[in-house]
Amino acid sequence: MYKLTFTPTSFTGWRSLAKLPEEIKRLQATKILIVTDPFLHKIGITNAIEKPLQEIGCTIEIYTEVVPEPPLAIGEKLVEFTRKHQFDLVIGLGGGSALDLAKIAAVLSAHDGNVRDYLNLTGSKTLQEKGLPKILIPTTSGTGSEVTNIAVLSLETTKDVITHDYLLADVAIVDPELTVSLPPNVTAATGIDALTHAIEAYVSKNANPVTDALAIKAIQLISSSIRIAVKDGNDKMARSDMSYGSYLAGLAFFNAGVAGVHALAYPLGGQFHIAHGDSNAVLLPYVMGYIRQSCEARMKDILEAMHISADGLSQEEASYKCIEALGHLVKDVEIPLSLQGFNIPEDALELLTEDATKQSRLLARSPMVLERDDIFTIYKAAFNGIVTEPSK
Repeated sequence: MYKLTFTPTSFTGWRSLAKLPEEIKRLQATKILIVTDPFLHKIGITNAIEKPLQEIGCTIEIYTEVVPEPPLAIGEKLVEFTRKHQFDLVIGLGGGSALDLAKIAAVLSAHDGNVRDYLNLTGSKTLQEKGLPKILIPTTSGTGSEVTNIAVLSLETTKDVITHDYLLADVAIVDPELTVSLPPNVTAATGIDALTHAIEAYVSKNANPVTDALAIKAIQLISSSIRIAVKDGNDKMARSDMSYGSYLAGLAFFNAGVAGVHALAYPLGGQFHIAHGDSNAVLLPYVMGYIRQSCEARMKDILEAMHISADGLSQEEASYKCIEALGHLVKDVEIPLSLQGFNIPEDALELLTEDATKQSRLLARSPMVLERDDIFTIYKAAFNGIVTEPSK
């Protein structure tokens, strides 16, 4: 038996944002908080939301104190602001950081204490109420935050999460048109993030037939469109495929989980403030190469989902070819293929390893048990840019 959880209502497809006023009416909200980043507000994307909602009588407050990989202090400040102003509904508009902060604002505004009290690794409190209704609208094709019950915050050297079904969106609106303004480097990083979600969900110990179907379709869509979307952001088909792929990958990893790549990526973001998508991208070939022996058959499936023939290849041969293909894809979208490419010094590997070992929630899903020595070896491989396997 498998438990599957999904956001109650989702709208997907070009110009699906038009459904927003109707959903606001259904949820009977009139005083609305929009959590977004300053760039989206500056280029006017918030106008596409603000104007139609004002026309139906809503009062709008736009909160733009959002930064990539948001630190705990940003979350604390937003929750305090939300409590003070007594909103009816929260809209998250943007990438994963804005969506995660919107979730936190909506739920924790109905709770006592600080955000820190509810963190997964160190918190002492559990969520007791659903809080305000929330609508999540991604402007990237990457994080899948619009369909998950997770909010990620940066701590001093690593990251932690708040996770509970109360954080699920009441409505997710996934409109590819909103991603057209994404610059190439963000398209690449968020796209590889989404691909990593699908791949890790497919090899997860918690994978099941439903998540497998979602993950494989996501890999097909993303691998065939990411290069085009990075090169030509106005390509409607590529943007649509990336958007659908990210959405499906989000559904897959929310129900099956991610593992080693994300566990090792969190400290990169925490210690060196590398964007989450870039952190996943630089580690993806090395983590998957290290655990290859534990999931050869599944890596052959991934290779074929990437539209690369595995005819005549054994599972072992196909798994090696899959690792090679992942490295080529990361390189093609111009993300560095080694930690040195992000100016990370070799003497940082020990502290990275120490923080990664604390990500027990993620590591538990890996098809291969990853102990401290394994994690250090993977970081070392990523530093040197050479895929390494466990010594026999």
